Amino acid sequence: MKTTKAVRTPGGISVRLDVRSAVVVAVFVVAALVASVVLIGTGDFPIPAMDVLRTLAGQGDPGQEFIINDLRLPRVLVGLLVGGALGLSGALFQSISRNPLGSPDVLGLGQGSTAGALAMIVLVGGSATQVALGALVGGLVTGFAIYLLAWKRGVHGYRLVLVGIGVSAFMTAINGYLLTKADFVDAARATVWMTGSLDGRDWTQVWPLLVLFLVVIPLVAVYARPLRMLEMGDDAAGGLGIRVERTRLLLLVASVFLSAAATAAAGPVSFVALTAPQIARRLTKSPGPNLIAATWLGATLLIVADLASQRAFGADQLPVGVVTGVIGGVYLLWLLVTERKAGRI
Repeated sequence: MKTTKAVRTPGGISVRLDVRSAVVVAVFVVAALVASVVLIGTGDFPIPAMDVLRTLAGQGDPGQEFIINDLRLPRVLVGLLVGGALGLSGALFQSISRNPLGSPDVLGLGQGSTAGALAMIVLVGGSATQVALGALVGGLVTGFAIYLLAWKRGVHGYRLVLVGIGVSAFMTAINGYLLTKADFVDAARATVWMTGSLDGRDWTQVWPLLVLFLVVIPLVAVYARPLRMLEMGDDAAGGLGIRVERTRLLLLVASVFLSAAATAAAGPVSFVALTAPQIARRLTKSPGPNLIAATWLGATLLIVADLASQRAFGADQLPVGVVTGVIGGVYLLWLLVTERKAGRI
């Protein structure tokens, strides 16, 4: 059965459309939006879905407008943006490294962001803004360190993963040390942050993430085709005229920024970056990087996990990072077993 078709744009440019991938992305978009509406209506003051839609359209009563627009909508938008950022970051890392384990969770970027946040909490007693800035800087510094340590006449995918695992262990040790230096109040605050949560998120977290997407998405779109060539190997990509190291470096920078910004906004939400690209690849059955599908699946996973947390546990809801950790841990075990049976690890 034919799964691709040529589509001609109004400007006369012919592009190839993968029908299956387009359908999968459309399903993810609808699922994310439906889950978002249900999540906005969930809480101590339940609001029916139709009332949520009316309020979002500007036709709700003042009480509902306050609850939705000021309290719940920013949280949902942060969840969508953080999930999308993690899904896209994971897809970029896995395509660059050509390894299903090549994600920010495994390579230590989350641990680096955590170290930056813990330093602000334990050593400085910083505010929420300072903690977020520390997480962003920690992630960026860790990503730069991994790239330098993995460099040897270029950056090989498996070397990047192995160096990242080593850096992850080192940063985990640093985080443990920082926790031992903290007093009781700071240690409790740090532990809550380290679980990854969307609680208390407001518009101050939405705008930076939105700006980041507006900057990164065009860059990723420009290099989507070279990234597809990189998955064929450095020699093949170079033979097709791709500037391999420049492309890899730019996309790594974009991926590190996405991961660090997502961690700064919601804490280290685990396993979304690892699972979303792999599930998207299996559903689309496309060999390419599946960047759009991974982005929307990441957003859907995080929103559904937050919704499940609120519906299953009510007032004693688990932080969303705990839910994604449970789901992702099971998936990681399955992935390791599958890769081992296939002889790839």
